[in-house]
Amino acid sequence: MSYEFILTRTNGRVGIVQFNRPKALNALNRGLMSELMTALEAFDADDGIGCMVVTGNEKAFAAGADIKEMATATPVTMLDNPFIGYWDRLRQIGKPVIAAVSGFALGGGCELAMACDMIVASESATFGQPEINLGIIPGAGGTQRMTYAVGKALAMEICLNGRFLSATEAQQHGLINRIVPVELYLEEAIKFAAEIAARAPVALRLAKEAVNAVYETSLQAGLAHERRLFYMLFSTDDQKEGMDAFINKRPATWHGK
Repeated sequence: MSYEFILTRTNGRVGIVQFNRPKALNALNRGLMSELMTALEAFDADDGIGCMVVTGNEKAFAAGADIKEMATATPVTMLDNPFIGYWDRLRQIGKPVIAAVSGFALGGGCELAMACDMIVASESATFGQPEINLGIIPGAGGTQRMTYAVGKALAMEICLNGRFLSATEAQQHGLINRIVPVELYLEEAIKFAAEIAARAPVALRLAKEAVNAVYETSLQAGLAHERRLFYMLFSTDDQKEGMDAFINKRPATWHGK
């Protein structure tokens, strides 16, 4: 299949999807997310593929969602928008998915990396949920998955104050699996995926399901609550102000309403 926003290839039993919006730091728009899930679901249905790798480039895994697509949104348009549903579709992939992260993994990009099963990061990787600077909160699992990964105190700092995590900090707090030099991060992720893909396919699916069940049974309620709050924020003046300021490269002035 021909794609506009991603590149795909295979390496043995590993399916690889690479974001291809380098000028936009791989910002996640609807087109990219739709193509990503089409590609991952195709790999998931392919008996010749045992594991998948999702990656960006050395400068950015994905620097967040495309703010221009959301700046004028209302709660109703957000409810009718399938965008966040793509993260739900990622959770339904049966085979293991590894995020190969270098550079920025922020906002929706961080949420996407966390929604994958494992993360291989380069030494330059930076993780964060800076949505607070736009007058909103994470809406695709950021408050929930980050808290499960790093604990309440640090998650509060990340989500309430826009704190970033370096690759070293992310590994110390259990957010990622390993750190490798920038020039080797994708190669290492593919090698890691190949090792996993060599395992028994049915056992891999069930092992993944079992590990996810440890926390996702209670995660669902948290995700639903987070999403309602996320949509609600699109009725606030601060959301409009924050996104307009971002687009026009000026400081935001918050009004608390």
